[in-house]
Amino acid sequence: MKLDAIIFDFDGTLADVPLDFDFMKTKIAALGEVFMDERPVPDGTPALEWLDKLSRQVMERDRDEGMEFLSRGRLVIAATELDAARDGRLYEFTRPVLDDLKARGVAPGVISRNISAAIKTVFPDIEEHLKVFLPREAAPRLKPDPAHLLQALDLLGIAPERALMVGDHPMDVETGKRAGALAAGVTSGNIDAAGFAHLAPDFVAADVAALMRELERSGLI
Repeated sequence: MKLDAIIFDFDGTLADVPLDFDFMKTKIAALGEVFMDERPVPDGTPALEWLDKLSRQVMERDRDEGMEFLSRGRLVIAATELDAARDGRLYEFTRPVLDDLKARGVAPGVISRNISAAIKTVFPDIEEHLKVFLPREAAPRLKPDPAHLLQALDLLGIAPERALMVGDHPMDVETGKRAGALAAGVTSGNIDAAGFAHLAPDFVAADVAALMRELERSGLI
């Protein structure tokens, strides 16, 4: 079997973007203190979902205040993403890998929890190198919900079993597995190989360039 599509995460996978999620949560907590009885303490929930959870708590008391908190919190997240993107850089292999996949007849795509404006700060011509691009604002449901990946594959007209999801975070591997696709972890971000082990990814590689070499040796591309 050869793959028909490879869908990538962006931050840490195709680009080095110094996005500090702990700092992001600290800023959300500071904003939350204005709307809540006490300063919320960050937990293991991702920032987007944590903001949603906190805003629902505020809405139970006052809907308008809850919506205001949610709106301001989203602006905080977006501003943090844009600040990090200005210090980001595209990996040297990214454009060549994406273009090589297209030449081989494999559809490359990107799905990301980040916003388009931040991604395009690092990779302004991204859509010229892809067959599908679904940043946060283009996807009703975000990974690790498999709907994010399935939405991309549906736009391509490709079945999950003919696709590979690639990312530098366990949620990327989880997304691929839940969608019925192959899944690969890359250690070019902040997670080492051991951090993916509990999800039994189909592949783990140092970065996307190394993964492509492995896929070629395996006859998948």
